[in-house]
Order: sequence, then C-alpha cells, then structure tokens
Amino acid sequence: MIFGYDSFAGKAFDVGLIIAINMSVIVVLLDSVESIRDSYGGVLMGLEWFFTILFTLEYFARIICVGKPIRYVLSFYGIVDFLSIIPTYLSLVFPPAHYLIDIRTIRLLRVFRILKLARHIRAAQVLRAALVASRAKITVFLVAVMIIVVIAGTLMYLIEGKENGFESIPESIYWAIVTLTTVGYGDISPLTVGGKMLASLLMIMGYGVIAVPTGIVGVELSQISKVNLTTKTKACTQCTLETHDKDAKYCKKCGALIS
Repeated sequence: MIFGYDSFAGKAFDVGLIIAINMSVIVVLLDSVESIRDSYGGVLMGLEWFFTILFTLEYFARIICVGKPIRYVLSFYGIVDFLSIIPTYLSLVFPPAHYLIDIRTIRLLRVFRILKLARHIRAAQVLRAALVASRAKITVFLVAVMIIVVIAGTLMYLIEGKENGFESIPESIYWAIVTLTTVGYGDISPLTVGGKMLASLLMIMGYGVIAVPTGIVGVELSQISKVNLTTKTKACTQCTLETHDKDAKYCKKCGALIS
C-alpha cells in the first residue's frame, strides 16, 4: 500500500499524503504572515508538529516495509522525505529553520505516478536524459563564462577604478556577472567611455549566454529518438525501483517479483 499505486488502498494512501503535504505547506506560509501568526500562532504550531509527526511515522513505515531500506534512504525520494521532516526538529535549536518545511513541496512530484500521468513522466525522463547527455558541453560553456566574467571584471576595475564605484576586482566581477546575464541591477555602472564600451560588448554577449545552453540541450533532445520508458506504476517492494518495462514481471534491478 505504501509503495504501490495500482491498488485502491495504495492510491488512497498517496492522495491523502499529497493533501497532507499541501496543508502543511499552507500552514508554513500562513505562519510567515505576522498578523496571522500573532492571532493563531499556537494553532499553527500545533498543526506543524502534527504534520511533522505524521510524516515521521510515514518515513519510518517506508523504511520498515521496504525490502532494502538503505536503497530507499539513499534514493532521491528517501532523501526528500528525510529533509521534509528535519526542519521542524531543527527549529527546536534554530527557530527560523522551520520555514524550510517548504521542501515538502518536492514530494508532490509523486502525483505524476499516482495519477498515472505517463506523458508527463516520459517528458521528464527525456529532458533528464538530454541534460545528462549535454552535461559535458554545458560544463565547458560555464567554465568559459566564468573566464569571461573574471577578465571583464578585471578590465572594468582597471578602466573605472575606485573613484567610479568599482572598489575591488571581486565587486567588478559581480558587476560583470550581472551585466552578462542581462539582469542589470544598476547598483554599479561605468562612467568612462572605455567602461561603457566594455559594458556594451558584455551586454551583447549576454544574449549568447542565454542562447548557447538552450541550443545545446535542444540538440540533445532532438538526438534522443528512443528512450526505454514504462507506464508500469507498481514499484518494486524490495528496492523501490519504478522504471520497469511494460511486460516486466521481475524487477530489472534486484530480481524481485513485481507483477
């Protein structure tokens, strides 16, 4: 029931879990509003601890019932489940930490599997495959961008100097990053002709910064012609793997019976 999505009980469990996650996040959002916190702070705190204890029991229930607990604990959802309950306990030592409960929203990703939205799962996995395939190119591109902003920041420091607001090379590099990414906060701006020319060049290059990664990922997406995915939503109770072929009877990772 906890790891399965095909049965009525399993689906009801996860739908109820999603409702509880949404309610717990709403509680945190309301608690951040001072007027509401002043009037209903005690109620909100009680609800926060109620949901935290509920999710803690659910987390340990998953560890107990799964065949290989370590795999679940170290899996993506296992880590997210753990991080979703820790902030409330940390708030006993560091009160502001309870606002990190919003991490629970990541758990809502389960809704795609629960409702069997295979199209969304397939699209997400294709995108992930494209990002993984293009990671080397993106890494090289980011390194090149870092080199550009360091050089541009250093040049701007030499051209403008402290008298025009560029107090140090790190601060000039910050300006270069803001300019190259076309954010343009305007807290620092060049005043000399040379500085404005360099800024203009960096602004034009900013469009390339936006276009290059998009093109890299787009090419990889077009090259992924076939991805071996599944619409089977019944998770393996031994290792919690969910990506099984449609006609699979046994888990391809641990060999346990799944159908």
